[in-house]
Amino acid sequence: MTTTATPAPPAVRRGGASDRARSEQRLAWYLCAPAFVLMLVVTAYPMIQAVWLSLQSYRITDPESREFVWFQNYAVVLSDGLWWRDVAVTVLITIITVVVELIIGFALAMVMHRIIFGRGAVRTSILVPYGIITVVSAFAWQFAFAPDSGFINTLFGLENYDFFAQFGSSIAVICMSEIWKTTPFMSLLLLAGLAQVPEELQEAAKVDGATPWQRLWKVTIPNMKAAIMVALLFRTLDAYRIFDNVFIMTSGAQGTETVSFLAYRQMISRTAVGLGSAVSVLLFLTVVLIAVVFIKLFKVDLGRVRGDG
Repeated sequence: MTTTATPAPPAVRRGGASDRARSEQRLAWYLCAPAFVLMLVVTAYPMIQAVWLSLQSYRITDPESREFVWFQNYAVVLSDGLWWRDVAVTVLITIITVVVELIIGFALAMVMHRIIFGRGAVRTSILVPYGIITVVSAFAWQFAFAPDSGFINTLFGLENYDFFAQFGSSIAVICMSEIWKTTPFMSLLLLAGLAQVPEELQEAAKVDGATPWQRLWKVTIPNMKAAIMVALLFRTLDAYRIFDNVFIMTSGAQGTETVSFLAYRQMISRTAVGLGSAVSVLLFLTVVLIAVVFIKLFKVDLGRVRGDG
């Protein structure tokens, strides 16, 4: 009687991964390790250091009196009306700029998506403001609205009206500068979303008699929900950290100080490292909270959008 030897199954190690898969995973870790370590050095370490400094009473001009005070700096910041006023100003600027940028950015994205002739020139001209450095843009808008050197007063016959002498007009100029500078970024993200909307759905809706407005609300926008979420999230996080325009145009005068400017003023101008670090940590936590709320509200599975699901 003869027996037939059954071929041994391929060696599968613990976890179900083959030797090749484990080797590829090991290679991936080797390739990612330098970037991962660099990220830890340039991001994680400063964040941990900021949290550590926020728990101390520490002024650069008086290092001898440095002491550990636990959460006292956070209590001082959160009980001060200045913090809440700056939060309100920051939220106001964020809401105005993001809403206006979404509307204008969507219109520009539609133009860039539908235009047939001169598409490259139109797209380039729309994206030019985003290529300008924010500080340069802020100086340009400040000079335009300055009562002595600007052309806005001459153009509208406002004589010596000072836009930066009142809260409302100062916020308006800051918002206009921010909108002009970053709307192209919003339109670029929305343009990517428009490209993902199947043309077959548009044609089917057109055959069914849907008007352009109905196709926009029933077909286009629902199919670019992920792109809208990404655009709103990126711009909201960026707008909430606004600093350059406020620093150049008003330096926080007329009640236009934002949270980022408050952190700068506490840390650099007043040399109160502990309080400045506490403001910075609170700003970071607010940004994280905004990101979590956006992801929860939109309920978008980005993996399925990419076609991985």
